[in-house]
Amino acid sequence: MTITKHEQILQYIESLPVGEKISVRQIAKEMGVSEGTAYRAIKDAETKGYVSTIERVGTIRIEQKKKENIEKLTYAEVVNIVDGQVLGGKEGLHKTLNKFVIGAMKLEAMMRYTGAGNLLIVGNRTKAHELALEAGAGVLITGGFDTEEHVKKLADERQLPIISTSYDTFTVATMINRAIYDQLIKKEIVLVEDILTPFEKTAYLYVTDPIERWYELNRETKHSRFPVIDQQLKVQGIVTAKDIMGYERDVLIEKVMTKHPITVSGKTSVASASHMMVWEGIEVLPVVDEYNRLQGIISRQDVLKALQMVQRQPQVGETIDDIVTTQFLTETVDGVFRCNITPQMTNHLGTLSYGVFTTIVTEAATRALRLHKRGDLVVENITIYFIKPVQIDSVIDIKPKLLEIGRKFGKVDVEVFNEGTLVGKALMMCQLLERQ
Repeated sequence: MTITKHEQILQYIESLPVGEKISVRQIAKEMGVSEGTAYRAIKDAETKGYVSTIERVGTIRIEQKKKENIEKLTYAEVVNIVDGQVLGGKEGLHKTLNKFVIGAMKLEAMMRYTGAGNLLIVGNRTKAHELALEAGAGVLITGGFDTEEHVKKLADERQLPIISTSYDTFTVATMINRAIYDQLIKKEIVLVEDILTPFEKTAYLYVTDPIERWYELNRETKHSRFPVIDQQLKVQGIVTAKDIMGYERDVLIEKVMTKHPITVSGKTSVASASHMMVWEGIEVLPVVDEYNRLQGIISRQDVLKALQMVQRQPQVGETIDDIVTTQFLTETVDGVFRCNITPQMTNHLGTLSYGVFTTIVTEAATRALRLHKRGDLVVENITIYFIKPVQIDSVIDIKPKLLEIGRKFGKVDVEVFNEGTLVGKALMMCQLLERQ
């Protein structure tokens, strides 16, 4: 199987020891490629989490984090979050830290809380910088202050970063907390790579196989849809029972397959894959890498199971949707939902934002549909009429009315009232995913 220069560079970067510094020029020379090719590969490696690029320091090979440890940050990530400058200990930027300590107390008390693998966030207290490094912790100096030369030297010796940022301690803590929070939300999103049937367990056909091979796989697996690949494992098509009907068994698969099938990558969210499958009426989706090589498959059953699992799990980091749906009060007897408008749900004018209004009517319509039809749904179409602005701290009543419901779709009309006055309307069409 032929490997492109881009892939070779990525493999080379992955093979480098953690902490190794790399540059475009060095990679270009080492791999015999142009600097443009080297630059693109390094940027791709950064996206994949193999390396981290820091201003005034360069690009460093870092440890790729597993999904369960996504909330742990490296010192290199902290530098980028706080727009910091590395004063010393550059060799330790790839290390992962396990705790943040804010140094707003006496020195002895501060050191009781500071240990190996920590990051001490403190102002211009040189003795604290020194003691933290001796305890095995990195240091983040707030307020744009510098430190003494002997402390920088100690940081280099211990390979523990000492970083300076112009922000104050409160702002820095907020920025780091926000970054970890965002990572936690990402951790909770189920991706295709989390649920796919891997390549080694996937039944597939080659373009050069005869239709006879489809019958063999059908007998072995009891499935009727298979991805079709070439000798480089690149997906060329998909073949189903319908495609082979009426053809002799010695006809090649490439003559009957559906070419250019819809595919997804491992990093696609399961929710997006679900929407694609419903919209296109697809039972099986091939999963490919960036070179269109087959990585595995996902079926509609895999997607439904994953979506049901997500609904049962509490979200660790709150998204805007979570903030909105937690404001929904219990449904009243006549099928009306009530919602409090909190400050987070408003725009710069202090009135209910258009995006949040969309989420509110979608949530109410979804709940109304679920009362009549078990299963998951995908919004296909929504038309919204914003009639009057809704003030902060108001309470609104949302009245969804089912206009039509079939086996595969539902149509809902939603009216929103504030103190008995109509403030908005919506008409929503949904595709329904029946639970198998």
